[in-house]
Amino acid sequence: MDEPLFTEDPATMDLGAKVTAAWTDFQAALADTLAKMPDTVGGLDITLDPSAAGHGAPLYSVSIDLGDAEQMRAYAVSNRMLPREHQLSRKRIGEVVALGWAPPGVVPGSGERFGLDLPRSATGHAAAIIARTLREVYGSPHPAFLLYTAVDATGAAVAEPPPLGVARPIGGAGVPQLSHVNLAALPLDRRVALTLAAMLKVAPESLPVDGDGDFGIRSGSAMVFVRVREQPPLVEVFSPVLTGVAENQRLYQRLSELVHRMPVGRLYFAGGTVWAGITVFGRDYQPSHLMLALEIMTGLADELDDRLRSEFGGRRFFGDPDEGPEPDPPANIGQYL
Repeated sequence: MDEPLFTEDPATMDLGAKVTAAWTDFQAALADTLAKMPDTVGGLDITLDPSAAGHGAPLYSVSIDLGDAEQMRAYAVSNRMLPREHQLSRKRIGEVVALGWAPPGVVPGSGERFGLDLPRSATGHAAAIIARTLREVYGSPHPAFLLYTAVDATGAAVAEPPPLGVARPIGGAGVPQLSHVNLAALPLDRRVALTLAAMLKVAPESLPVDGDGDFGIRSGSAMVFVRVREQPPLVEVFSPVLTGVAENQRLYQRLSELVHRMPVGRLYFAGGTVWAGITVFGRDYQPSHLMLALEIMTGLADELDDRLRSEFGGRRFFGDPDEGPEPDPPANIGQYL
């Protein structure tokens, strides 16, 4: 039986549950990896992708030292290593301590970093602390924006690092050249993956993909997802522009005005989230069509999240970790575009 046309609309998706599930998978994969780490691996370095943190250089990272057969030590970047404009707030430092990290210099080898010292058997506890640190303290919005390297006892990178959920190992195969690929002979999901990899200049295996199979791309303070449907053949490009927004008549009027001025795509409100979406036909798929849709969507989402937040409150996907919603707009009225 063909897939129903109106299933799995992004508007019906619980965005919070989607992100939480990805973090749960990452934490479980990290715990499993720490428990089964081969002797050839001496540690892991996990870094928040600079594109997800909104700056050009990697700043926030956690290193795990597995060189001791009995103890497992981890180190997390502290304010002593961060530029003033990217330092952790007092609230975040309090969360670091509450999670179990020791101040810099206390754990052997920590230097200017926070330190964690646990038995090698406490892999689940360590994975939970590290995942929460990366998400809640350093502000990683999704584990697909984590880059990692496995190193041997000498500190050299391991050629084939163990998998860590949707986190991306650094290195791997080269960037695909679409002119050298017979896309027509490939299934639609593979054609889309190669197109995105060529656009982002990464290996296809390094693309950020969540548990639902959606590719995630950052554009400024906005997140853009790409979802492939085989039946009917479609590529959906969509973005949760703003979350935590109250429903009201003025919001619907504003979205209607913006849609009227858009050359393609749509804006809609569902589940407390303002969404933007563009659909690309998968039949006779052309990479240029997806590239154009992404160009429009990334620019649109990055512009609209700031503009609409100033009018209606809510939170941007890549907002500051301490950013709270602005005052709620007036009451609900139950109106739809």
